[in-house]
Amino acid sequence: MPLENAVPASGSLSEDARSLPSGSLSEDERSLSSGSLSEDERSETETKRGPLAGGREGTSHPRQSTASRLAPAAPGLAQRPHGELEGLDRLQTVEIGSASRTRERLRAVLPPVGLLVLLLAAWQLYIVIAQPRPDKAPSPAQVLGALGDAWQSGRLQESVLTSLERGGIGFVVAIAVGTPLGLLLAEWKLLRRAAGPLISGLQVLPSVAWVPAAIIWFGLSDATAYFVILMGAIPSIVNGLLAGIDQVPPQLRRVGTVLGAGRLQAATAIVLPAALPGYLAGLKQGWAFSWRSLMAAEIITTGGSIGFGLGTMLDQSRELADLPGVLATIILILAIGILIELALFAPIERAVLRRRGLLLGGA
Repeated sequence: MPLENAVPASGSLSEDARSLPSGSLSEDERSLSSGSLSEDERSETETKRGPLAGGREGTSHPRQSTASRLAPAAPGLAQRPHGELEGLDRLQTVEIGSASRTRERLRAVLPPVGLLVLLLAAWQLYIVIAQPRPDKAPSPAQVLGALGDAWQSGRLQESVLTSLERGGIGFVVAIAVGTPLGLLLAEWKLLRRAAGPLISGLQVLPSVAWVPAAIIWFGLSDATAYFVILMGAIPSIVNGLLAGIDQVPPQLRRVGTVLGAGRLQAATAIVLPAALPGYLAGLKQGWAFSWRSLMAAEIITTGGSIGFGLGTMLDQSRELADLPGVLATIILILAIGILIELALFAPIERAVLRRRGLLLGGA
């Protein structure tokens, strides 16, 4: 009987079996293809006949998955022993778990801590070898002792709290003013061409230059410090937001227009989220300018109703020719700036970049 008559209408035979001549199939195989055998007999027949002629795999062997077939040819896409993907397959994966988070924190903390230890060791080595005058080059122990004296007297706690309060309030106000201003300049091209150079010039202008004018306008009060903070932070926030908006693809605006978004809705719901990486960079720079401006204002504006901040403590140590106190205050100002950067801005920036696929795993 021809092979065509033995094949059922459903086409249950594989392509390899169909391509064989009609006489190459045994009686068991014909019976198996026609469905006349029972399940037990069919399994036994499959086991006996094994692979088909020509070395092709029989139907009893499961087909390999795409990943397993690609693994030998592309080692970069091979799987690790525990099923972790490598290469391109790992682009969209994010390492989770307490162990990976701990490793990420250690990678972020250990390098700066190690550098700090090396700098302190070099400083102490210089004191031991050169033996300079203590009033010109104090040792790390003397600087630490100055911090301890300021802590015991309560001046350290008061100055830190006062400066952080001023810096935080001024920075929040700068964000509230700079963000709408940046969106307005981005949406209104004529206004941007007119005010853009002025904003860039204000960013270049040292904030300490505003201190004399602020003292005349507001006197020796906290308003002077806040004004100097705003003039230092707002231009940086505006320019950072404009830089982020310039990198937004124009297709996003067109999609928003097609979906019926108005100008204000497109700016707040489409453009601002898309410009978030550049906006965060502007916020980081704005905070740096705020902190620097505040220290300059506190150093100059002493007395009156203005509170006791870190800049005031630094200036008092200078008047007393207390070099260990001066260095201790400088190190404290630097440490607070670094701590805010690492504890506040760095995690937010990593989260945003990771969510957008620009930062992999615990990098």
